[in-house]
Amino acid sequence: MLAKVNLSEQADSVSGLFEYLQVGRLNDHVLNVLQAENRTLGFHIHEHSDELFYVIEGAFELEFDDGLVPLSQGDMLIIPKGTRHRPVVRELVKCLLIELGGTLTAENTGGTYRE
Repeated sequence: MLAKVNLSEQADSVSGLFEYLQVGRLNDHVLNVLQAENRTLGFHIHEHSDELFYVIEGAFELEFDDGLVPLSQGDMLIIPKGTRHRPVVRELVKCLLIELGGTLTAENTGGTYRE
């Protein structure tokens, strides 16, 4: 039988900040939840994959060359491949990230991603 996934419970189970927990795969895409707080990553580009951010709890901003987009609980944003961006996190946020497998690396996650 198929098993359901509760994103809030999975995000709550992450033991530390900036640790990614894979909660599923959809074709060639990886679904990860994470908790983050008080961190701004460097600008980066994903050349081969769009990236989806869904806010489970809390709030943060995504910064682009033309400004900041605030996201809060229930918001989702898809960043098209080739778009320069960076997360700006001031308070605790729990998110779901979806992108092609191999898109996230230690370099573009501040050194914390392990596949």
